[in-house]
Amino acid sequence: MTLVAVTPAPRWPVVLFDFDGTLGDTIPLIINSFHHTLHEVLGISSPEAEIRSWIGRSLRAVFAERYPERADELITTYRHWNLANHDDQIRQVDGMADLLTDLDAAGVRAGVVSSKGEDTVHLGLRALGLEGALPVLAALEHTARHKPDPAPLAYAVDRLGVDPADCVYVGDAVVDLQAAAAAGMDGIGVTWGAGESAALRAEPHVEVVADTRALRAVLLPGRADRVDPPKTPPG
Repeated sequence: MTLVAVTPAPRWPVVLFDFDGTLGDTIPLIINSFHHTLHEVLGISSPEAEIRSWIGRSLRAVFAERYPERADELITTYRHWNLANHDDQIRQVDGMADLLTDLDAAGVRAGVVSSKGEDTVHLGLRALGLEGALPVLAALEHTARHKPDPAPLAYAVDRLGVDPADCVYVGDAVVDLQAAAAAGMDGIGVTWGAGESAALRAEPHVEVVADTRALRAVLLPGRADRVDPPKTPPG
């Protein structure tokens, strides 16, 4: 009798990803954009830890809450500097492109839910070589309310025609996990972005992971990590 190994099914049939600090290493770009904007418009600076706590929310929510009289000017200045420096300061997350390829091969549907504008998300996906790997399902323009409100995730679920219970949202910020819980779906925190492990673990979550290898183990259980082929010795 021959025993055939059975690969476990993916844990969730739908995986939704945040963009900044999750799909792409954009945190230095975002922090530098905030530093430039606050100095240019207001002549002030803010600690990096405070700026990191803003990431994941929309620019308007952040600036209107703190500097309502100057919010429009701050947003314009931020976007101008961010776009001018975008491709020079955005970086790939190691292993992410391979993970997306393998999720697709396993029949998992995936997409992006972000507080950024749709054009800016597409710009980032192109810079990372990920355009076409997954659709932008919900961006700033698509809902009136934004994370931590569940509206963007609900919008994405509606577009896909799936049950929130069949979805997991992967993000690097506290607001990502809060939005996932409010939307009735599981959440996975990643620590290579803006959020700190302790803060993420204080929110509802299935896992908090430190790299894409650990993320793969949660999303695609029983599937081996990709291994680079051995190099042929010279001569």
